This record gives sequence, structure tokens and C-alpha cells, in this order.
Amino acid sequence: MQPLVLYNTLSRKKEIFEPLHAPFVGMYVCGPTVYGEAHLGHSRAAITFDVLFRYLTHIGYKVRYVRNITDVGHLVNDADEGEDKIAKQAKAAQLEPMEVVQHYTSRYHQDMQQLNVLSPSIEPRASGHMIEQIAMIQEIMDNGLAYEVNGSVYFDVPAYNQNHHYGKLSGRIIDDLLANTRELDGQQEKRSPLDFALWKKASEAHIMRWPSPWSSGFPGWHLECSAMSRKYLGAQFDIHGGGLDLMFPHHECEIAQSQASNHTDAAKYWVHNNLITINGQKMGKSLGNFITLRELFSGQHELLQTAYTPMTIRFFVLQAHYRSTLDFSNEALLAARKGYLKLLNGLKVLDKLNFPDEAEDVETGTQDADLQKLLDDCYRSLNDDLNTAKAIASLFNVLKKINSIYMGQIPVTSLSRNMLQNLKTTYRALVTDVLGLIEERPDNLDQTLALLLKFYKEAKDAKDYGKVDEIRAEFKKLGIVIKDMKNGIDWAYEE
Repeated sequence: MQPLVLYNTLSRKKEIFEPLHAPFVGMYVCGPTVYGEAHLGHSRAAITFDVLFRYLTHIGYKVRYVRNITDVGHLVNDADEGEDKIAKQAKAAQLEPMEVVQHYTSRYHQDMQQLNVLSPSIEPRASGHMIEQIAMIQEIMDNGLAYEVNGSVYFDVPAYNQNHHYGKLSGRIIDDLLANTRELDGQQEKRSPLDFALWKKASEAHIMRWPSPWSSGFPGWHLECSAMSRKYLGAQFDIHGGGLDLMFPHHECEIAQSQASNHTDAAKYWVHNNLITINGQKMGKSLGNFITLRELFSGQHELLQTAYTPMTIRFFVLQAHYRSTLDFSNEALLAARKGYLKLLNGLKVLDKLNFPDEAEDVETGTQDADLQKLLDDCYRSLNDDLNTAKAIASLFNVLKKINSIYMGQIPVTSLSRNMLQNLKTTYRALVTDVLGLIEERPDNLDQTLALLLKFYKEAKDAKDYGKVDEIRAEFKKLGIVIKDMKNGIDWAYEE
């Protein structure tokens, strides 16, 4: 089987994944700024790196996954001037900023739990790591790559660029950046418009502030991730992930800060997921065109035709390769629901496939090689830059075989017992452990189904076809279809 390769934004090519200290893997992913509800756009990074975390674990790595909470320092419009996003929300709601943080952090965790996104190994908050951030600023200043003006500290991009390459991650060119960067109010104290804040002196009206050697103020947004990733993963670690919209300036500045303090790029592999768009435009809070996850789950939004379950959202994200754009539409979500249910029905069918006790086992069945190739295709796709879209397509090919065996078109005895067990174990592991798709079912569904199937069989035996149709209609309300099989009655999720 081929090794895992990941597309490294830093080198702009796919590279074989070789951890710095195998079997240990350190992965840092930029988490949410908790000043509002999580929306569909947020789900893509969370699900993408959840699957990477799951897959690395599945193939034997021991992963320390760090995903931060930004609860200070992220200013409106991502500039170096203006209000903190959380402080602005706190003022509007007449709350303490940390009340806003706690409320939206809890909501984010609830949404992630519904999407079956695993908790990270460590979830640090920026406000809890002021000592580390101040220490990193001092190191950068000591190395001559930052300067203090009126209580604020700025990173000196031109000085850094004399021996380094500011722009190597994003492909930006300094001269072009200078030509296209307009002077903003309050930035006259910077030596260059490209310089960015490491520490900002707080104005009298600024609520969130901490003491430092330079002033009572707050850290720059970019600095937080550099300090927290270093604390928990070391000066150099394996993977830094996040959305494509964070590549510049956020991740570019992170690399500059890490080079200026640690003389490393921080991460060996920089991995970025593409964005979810709506009518071709990036979905985001700043553009006001977002749909929150809770609106999706409830159907309460003017753009939604119906409510969509968390697993439908998860499948919708996974059916596209993480580096491709993904455009929202009701049609795409309805199709995702069908695809998800197909894979779930496969799990249900697999549980019913068993070798007859009297059947003689063969060392290698006639179908073994075909099935093994189809299973290998799933892994081949995941190893090729975590291509979940192709992996799902391969799983559907496996599913065709499963259904053929279930329907008796392929005798179960044409497989070896080992292959049947391998099929069950691998299919379940890929669907549930790696892709993270789980069954969504109402409470007491098993009892309800058993009772309805009993009534259905009685009505069918009595040739009461009116009652048969009535019971089928009740099943349909539950999103379930009855299957009349040669050897009995069964049910499946309606796809």
C-alpha cells in the first residue's frame, strides 16, 4: 500500500508524510474566535482535520491534536486597529467578555459533538497563555525583528525579509503588498504598513487588557497560535492546519514569528482546507451570508428547504476533496443525505451476513481478490492527500458487492470466512472510525420497528392490502422503507 501523502502549502506539492518523531505526530489547527454561533463554513475545517486526526490514529500514529480557542486579540476586520470582536459583542449584549466567550465556546462544543467531531487532545485559550506570548515577543525583540512604539510592539517585516522570505507560504511578493496596502488611521506609528502587531497598548475604552513590559494591553491575533503551538508541540512540529482564508496574513505571520524566535517554520506540513461558498461567494460572518449550524439542524433559515441532520452536513463536507471549493445548495445537501443513508444501510446489511454453520470454508474464496482490491482502493484514496471524495466512491463500490451478497446474487460461501470478517471490520472502521459517520436514530426506534413489522406481516398474511399500505406509510414517516425479501421481511433507511 502506498504511503500517506499530504499537500504541503509551503512547498506547493504533495509530500510523503514523514513525522519528525514517528510514531508520534503533533498537529495544531486554528480553532474558532468565540464571539458568535458556528456556521456551515466553520464545519469544514473542523470535519476535515477531525478526519485527518482519525485517519492518522487509524493507521497507527499517536497524535497530539491541539486546537485553540481565540478569546482575545482578534480585532474587527483582522486589522491592527479597532475593537476586539469579543469585546464588541460583550458591549452590545451588556456582558463581561468572558461571559460571551464561555457562552459561544459551549455552543461550539455542542455543535461539534453533534457533528461527531472528536475533541482535540488539548484545547488552549489565548487568554490563558499571556506569559508565553510575552516571552515570545521579547525573544523576537532581542533578535532585532520587532520594535516598540508608544507601548505597542510591531513585527518588523522589512528587517525580517532581509534574511528570510515573508510571503513564502502564501506566494505574496513584498513589493506587490506594499503597492496594494493603503495607510490606515492609527498605523502611522508603524515603520512599514506591512508590519503587524505583536502587542497593542489598550486604549482607555478597551475592556480586555493585561500587564506587560511595554504597556497594559493585549496580544496580536497571530502571536497567540505561535506561542500556544510551541508550548504544547515544541518549536517544530508536524502539521499546522486551518482554512484557506487563514493562509494570509494569519499563517504567514505565524511562520515569520516562529522564524524570528525559534528559527523554524513551526510546522513541517502546512495543510489548508478550501472554503464553503454560497452562490460562488465565501460564506462568512463578515459578509453576512452565513447559515449557522443550528439553523441547518432546525431548518430555520430562508435559504433552507428543510432541516438537515448533523450527519448529512458531515457527509456533505466529506463528499468533496478538502482542497476543492464546496458550494452550498439544498440539492447538494439532499443528495448528501441519500449518500449517508446508503453507507448506513451497508452497515445494517453487513451485520446480517454470516456463513452457514454447515458451509465448508475455503482458504481463498473466488470473490476475495475483487473485494480486497475494492477495500484497498478506499485506503489508496485516503493516502492520496486524504481524498475522502474518492474514498466514499470506493466505499459505494464495496457496497454494491455487499448488497449482491445480501440479495443472494453472490453466494456468501464464495468468500473465505477471513474475507467476510475483513469486509465487516474494514467497512465499519472506514465508515464510523475514519469518516466519523454514525447512525442517527430516534429513541425507542427498535421497539417501534419491531411492532410495526409484526403488524405488517400479519396484514400481509391476511392479504389486508389496505392495512399493508397504511403501515408502509407509517414507516415512510420515519424515513424507512420495508423490503419484502425471499426469506422474510426487512427494513432500510429510505435513500
